[in-house]
Amino acid sequence: METRTETIKILCPNGHLGFAPLRPESFHRGVAERPDYLVADSGSCDIGPGPLGSDTSTSPFDWQRHDLEEMLLAARRLKVPMIIGSAGDTGSNSRVDLYVRTIKDLAREHRLAPFKIGFFYSEVSIAYLRQCLSAGAIEGLDGRPSLTQQDLDVTTRVVAMAGVHPILALLDAGCDVIIGGRCSDSANFAAPAIHRGLVPAVAFTAGKLLECASFCAEPYGGKESVMGEISASDVKVTAMEPGQRCTVASVSAHAMYERADPYFEHVLGGTLDMRSCVYEQFDDRTCRVTGAQFIESSVLKVKLEGAARVGERYIGIAGIRDPYSIANIDRVIGWARSQVQERFPDNGYDLYYHRYGLDGVMGPLEPVKTPGHELCIVVEATAPSAAIAEEACMIGLRQMFYARLPEAKGTAGSVAFVVDEVMRAKPAYRWSVNHVMTVADPMELFPIHVTGSAD
Repeated sequence: METRTETIKILCPNGHLGFAPLRPESFHRGVAERPDYLVADSGSCDIGPGPLGSDTSTSPFDWQRHDLEEMLLAARRLKVPMIIGSAGDTGSNSRVDLYVRTIKDLAREHRLAPFKIGFFYSEVSIAYLRQCLSAGAIEGLDGRPSLTQQDLDVTTRVVAMAGVHPILALLDAGCDVIIGGRCSDSANFAAPAIHRGLVPAVAFTAGKLLECASFCAEPYGGKESVMGEISASDVKVTAMEPGQRCTVASVSAHAMYERADPYFEHVLGGTLDMRSCVYEQFDDRTCRVTGAQFIESSVLKVKLEGAARVGERYIGIAGIRDPYSIANIDRVIGWARSQVQERFPDNGYDLYYHRYGLDGVMGPLEPVKTPGHELCIVVEATAPSAAIAEEACMIGLRQMFYARLPEAKGTAGSVAFVVDEVMRAKPAYRWSVNHVMTVADPMELFPIHVTGSAD
């Protein structure tokens, strides 16, 4: 690892590479500032367990390729490293392989001079986890109990969340492009800063602030680039889009983004403590941050994410404008549920009603109890077979139209359907693994590989 401590600049063009295309104008402005690294995260558990369970991407490949191409051409022109973490939305092995192939394809297409590609995997085999369970508990997160063999029985795929360690190893190996499996968002940015000799406190502060690109700027405008300038004592974050500013309010708010506790960011190897952070307006579009501390952990714990298949899924959509039906929406849905139960008395399905205009987003946490003047009801049915899921959804949708309510005078018009059919959706998955496992070596779950762009 290098020991230099000069200021470095990291450009982040997209908070979730490929989820929506990066905005070229602000990215090119950032490239013109000659950053030392181009870094982006490409994954999230926000997209749900489906992509991990099915081993697919939720982002269209053309959008992912677009962002990779923009970053690769700029990185090779500047002769600076390019780092992508959590490849292809999930960081599974197949998504890493997809990105490595895409980088090689782009290199051939643009006739780029040969360069070195490093990559690491993050998948953990079910068989290996079974062995680990026999040696000790794998702790649950967010109130979950410890992992069990029964949890693993239904799990289709598990990834571990890397820290800075595999990225540092690949930078040590002289890699020009690094493609990572599942990785902590902030570690993607902290690793190059640590590699240049900066302390973990400022490195992980930069990572926390840069990980979602222009989400730390105002006014809101997603997919714009931001620049992080990192020194031994501070981090400065600057919006590359002229219409945006990184302010004390926007940057401090983002530091608390997606936190159960707004002051702590836990990663493999330690915790970023932001309780003493100071946010200052450095110039019109730049916020300066100081004061964070990094607390090294005496025990190495790796987060595990795993998905289990629930079944096939169909959805149907209905609109309700009739005031009497809205006032009795629980009865309307109750009637429809009873008709599905009558058809499938032995269950074998799950039926959900998402009531937008009432509590469709927040569910029982919704504080406003008065419904709107119209409702959109999304009916979702899952079952082991597509045939049962389709029929359960169809009955659950259409029987709202026939709900038998007291004092109802008319025979029609209570419910309107967007289309007269139910639509097949992707299979349903659930999170079956959301746990942490103790390891002796921070690299033990993350094998690294090096290849050439022309190989």
